[in-house]
This record gives sequence, structure tokens and C-alpha cells, in this order.
Amino acid sequence: MKVVLEALEAGPLLRITFRALAWPFRWLGYKGDVNMPPVPRALTALGPAYIKFGQILSTRPDVVGDDMAVQLRVLQDKLPPFSMREAKAAIQRELGQSFDQLFASFSEPVAAASLAQVHKAHLAETGEAVAVKILRPGIERAFRTDIDAFYFAARTIEVLSPSSRRLRPMDVITHFEGVVMGELDLRLESSAAAEFAANTENDTGFQVPKVRWALSGRRVMTLDWAEGTNIGINDALDAADHDRVGLASRVLQLFLNHALRDGYFHGDMHQGNLKVAANGDIIAYDFGIMGRIDEYTRRVYAEILFGFIRKDYQRVAEVHFEAGYVPADRDVDEFARALRAVGEPIFGMDASRISMARLLSYLFEVTERFGMETRTELILLQRTMVVVEGVARSLDPHMNIWQVAKPVVENYIKESIGPKALMRDLGKTAMILARFGPQLPRLAEDALIRLNNPPPPPKPQRRIARLSWMALGGVLTGGAIWLINLL
Repeated sequence: MKVVLEALEAGPLLRITFRALAWPFRWLGYKGDVNMPPVPRALTALGPAYIKFGQILSTRPDVVGDDMAVQLRVLQDKLPPFSMREAKAAIQRELGQSFDQLFASFSEPVAAASLAQVHKAHLAETGEAVAVKILRPGIERAFRTDIDAFYFAARTIEVLSPSSRRLRPMDVITHFEGVVMGELDLRLESSAAAEFAANTENDTGFQVPKVRWALSGRRVMTLDWAEGTNIGINDALDAADHDRVGLASRVLQLFLNHALRDGYFHGDMHQGNLKVAANGDIIAYDFGIMGRIDEYTRRVYAEILFGFIRKDYQRVAEVHFEAGYVPADRDVDEFARALRAVGEPIFGMDASRISMARLLSYLFEVTERFGMETRTELILLQRTMVVVEGVARSLDPHMNIWQVAKPVVENYIKESIGPKALMRDLGKTAMILARFGPQLPRLAEDALIRLNNPPPPPKPQRRIARLSWMALGGVLTGGAIWLINLL
């Protein structure tokens, strides 16, 4: 706790409060691996959901400090592995074939993260190198425990701090639960990898390993082996003569292209999931967390980015109001002025001189002042943007993200917002109407019948009885939920 508070530069009052709250629990719980640094050790001991949080922080040395970020990197792919005996048993149980019939060789774990570990193997039939990902034994139950604890914390926060309800903590945890549960079925990850590969097959300088469907199941997934240098090891990249400045720009532009162009992006792009091939291509793997955003949200997101790039804060504010991100009763001009205070200090400034911690703190103040609620559909997009920017800045500390993002956003705006996009939208609308064309006469006739023959109002006593049953049902449901939570 002391290390975390110091890294976040917490004030004296906050430090005293947290130490007082933590004191009764010092002798409880799992102690963790004593050979690990304090913070990674604590997060590992808490459970897999907390490790995910540590992975995000590991990409942001500008928030937690360089030393802390390096310590947290072990959470990306260097956690303690489970045994080879358990790994082989899981493969035979999942794939229904003898282990020796499938693989000519099978290495010790080459990477171990919060949910699974990866082995390098060679196929018995062809000798081709593959990566075999296997879920940790009992991981479903461990995550369920963490999620239940998060729900309890969210309920407690909503009760003790009514002002926090605009952040919708319960909805945030529900969203997180859905994302995590998807990670625990490797069949879904295999499907995500195949879709992502199809979307990006023409992206220059980017690779996605091919899925081996015959050797994949719910708890085991097999991909072609991707040889390369971890994108988080700068010394190794320099030794291989890779252009780190170019890599920094490309990783950010690739993410923006996938999010804006395809509406489907890698949602866990930390250094542990990215390699650089010998030819300089960026290789992505681990597709358990993928983000999807609809066309309307993409246009809103692009307009906001484009407005910041052009320093058109009035338009950025208007887009927020048009999309419903800011309550309609707030002042759009005041919001534009607050956004200018966010944007101006970082334009034209060397990235190494920007304090992301202070910037995020001010952004939080702005959202609170203008009553902005958490948008669950944007959580993964915003989280991934923070992670990707952190990865890019670790490669090039002086990168200007706005200049790098500008060509991608401008191209999307040109293609998706304007006369060409309007004609495309009208065409889609016409196609939908044409599909329902044969039913339009019947739909119009039904509407006229309902208009001319409205249903009779319910009798008072029947309405009262119905309301009474609804009230009783609500009491019984609430009591059941309370008992379930209590148990």
C-alpha cells in the first residue's frame, strides 16, 4: 500500500486514511510470492481480475512512474506457470487425442499470464511450429470470486457515495464481467482471431497468426507460432535495428484504423501481446478481449478526435451534447471552455513533458462538474486508447499523438462524414425499406385499425389488484436477491 500511494503521489490525508483502513487486514489473506516486488506480489495474491488492472498500469509509466511500470510488466506474461502435467492433461481432455499423437515436441511455458499460459510446440504430422494456449486450472472459479467482490464494492460505493452513481459502478462491473467471461472460452477467442485476421489482412506491417481449428477447443487454442521481439524491450529492438519511432506511430495508427474503419479492435494491446517480426511487422496475439463499436459511435468518436486535432473545442462540445454524453441542461459554451483547458496544454508540447496523471485528474473533474455519466459502450475503447498510447510512448517518449492520429482520423472523416457517407446511408435505408415493402400495406392497415379501435381502459379494481401483485412480486424478488447476496 505504501509503495502504491507514493507512486501515485497521494496526499498525507489519503495516506493516513488508507493505512488506517488496511491495518486490521495486515495478517489476513494470501501472502503471495515473496520474491516478487511488493505491488506485483499484492496484485497477484489478490487474484486474476486485479492482475488485469496491474497490466493496464504497466503501460503507463507517466502515471505510476518508470520503476513501478517495469515492476508491473511481470504481470503481462511472466507470472508463475502451472505444471506441465496439468497442461498435457488439459490438452488430452479437451482435444480427445493422445498428446504424443498431436505434438512431436512441447516446450516448458514460454509465457504465463493471469488466465492462461502458452507453450511452443511442433506438430507431429508436419513439424510446423505452433503456439498452444491453455487456460489455468480453476480460473473460472477464481474470476467468479473476484467479480463477486467487485459487485460488493460497487454496491457499497453507490450506498456510501450517492454522487458516484453517475459513474454507474454496477454497470461498469457488469461490462467487465461480460468481457472476462468471454476470455474464459477459447473457442470465442479463436473466432475473434479469425475475424480480426480477415479484417486486417491488407494492413501493411501487421500480422495476425493463423488459428489451427482442429487443435482448438474451449480450454485450449492453437495458433501458428509467431517469431519476433517483444515490443516492450527497447534494448532488444535497438539491437535488431528496428525503427522504434516508426513502430510507435504504426501501433497507434493501426489501433485507430481498426477502431474507426472496422469497428473491431484488439482490446488488450499491452506489450505482452505484441511482437516485432524480423522484417519490422507488428505481430498481435491474445485475442481474448476484443472491442466492437457501431457506426454511429465511431462517427462520434472520430468527430471528437478531429475536433481536438483542429482545436475546434466548440464543435467537440457540441458533439458531446448531440450524442447525449453531457446532460442537455448544461452550458455547451462552458463545456467548450473546459475542453480547451484540457487540450491546449498538450498541443505542441513534447510528450515526455506531459503529466498524464494530472491530465486524467482534470478530465475527471470536468466529467464530475458537467454531470457526465459513464458510457459502458465506450469503456473498452477508452481503456485500450490509454494502453496503446502508453505502448507508443514507451517506444518513442517524444511522440505527438495528435500528429500521428491526424491522417487516420482525417481519412475516416472524409470517407464516413460528408456527401459520400450520406448517399451510402440513404442507400442502406432504401434497402431496408425495400425488404419490408411487401408488408407495408398490412402494417399501415393494422395501425389504422388500432387508431380507430383503441383498447378499453382497465377497470380500477383490476388495476389496483395488478399493482398489488407487482408490488408483492417486487418485494419477493428483492428479498431473494438479498438472500442470494448474503449467502
